[in-house]
Amino acid sequence: QVQLVESGGGLVQAGDSLKLSCAASGRAFSTYTMGWFRQAPGKERDFVAADVWGDDNIHYADSVKGRFTISRDNAKKIVYLQMNSLKPEDTAVYYCAAGQYLLLRRIRDPRNFGSWGQGTQVTVSS
Repeated sequence: QVQLVESGGGLVQAGDSLKLSCAASGRAFSTYTMGWFRQAPGKERDFVAADVWGDDNIHYADSVKGRFTISRDNAKKIVYLQMNSLKPEDTAVYYCAAGQYLLLRRIRDPRNFGSWGQGTQVTVSS
């Protein structure tokens, strides 16, 4: 399993941008599907975006499509989440997740990811 550490969260105003980073340690990073999830207070952990291992097949939640971009650098073992045009409803703790050989049909369920970071808080004020 890989170990994950997120960074880049903060307090911003609506319309601003933030870029989250997730640094991984461990072997065979390229064999992991990398995902971003978020959890607001009192709510479930929701899928945000994922980059499927092998072919970089990328998927987004409808709520962030066109505003967020996930990318990965396998050589550096880092995955990013660029967040533009942020809205107050984007406020949440954002988690990076990794699932080895995880297939596309399983990426939206957090239970299918075996490794998680500690989370980073993103707060968007109106």
